Amino acid sequence: MAVNIRSVVLGIKHAAWVMVPRHAGSILCTGSITGLVGRLVPLTYSLSKAAVAAVVRLSAAKLSNHGIRVNCISSVELPTPFRIKAIREIFLDMEEQRAVEMIELSSAELAGTKCEVEDVAKAATFLALDEAMYISGHNLVVDGGFTTSKRLKLSP
Repeated sequence: MAVNIRSVVLGIKHAAWVMVPRHAGSILCTGSITGLVGRLVPLTYSLSKAAVAAVVRLSAAKLSNHGIRVNCISSVELPTPFRIKAIREIFLDMEEQRAVEMIELSSAELAGTKCEVEDVAKAATFLALDEAMYISGHNLVVDGGFTTSKRLKLSP
């Protein structure tokens, strides 16, 4: 909770100190689909990620009078080095490629696709640009439709 919520609140607070005098800015926070769909991970993690989206909405309302936009991006699990290592440890040092495949399979929903780090980066770039100047308080879900069906496909 301290990392996932307190860090978001403090990050928004310190960014706002710089942006308020300029009457402009865009703040992006990282949520997770686990804050939208239950039973994927432990309750405290899901709760902390749901709280991130709430903090974003409340901050967007507070900072809108200063021309500052605040948004959130919630994605499916990505095969980052940290997550690959965790999966390999859970399943007793399985091969790295198999861990990557498990992560991709567990969140694959849109046929013929998989979520890549670049997909989340593109969503963040869009929200930060002037093309999204009228979007604030939004939680952009980058999940290929995963949260619409909540089918967990993870298996060792």
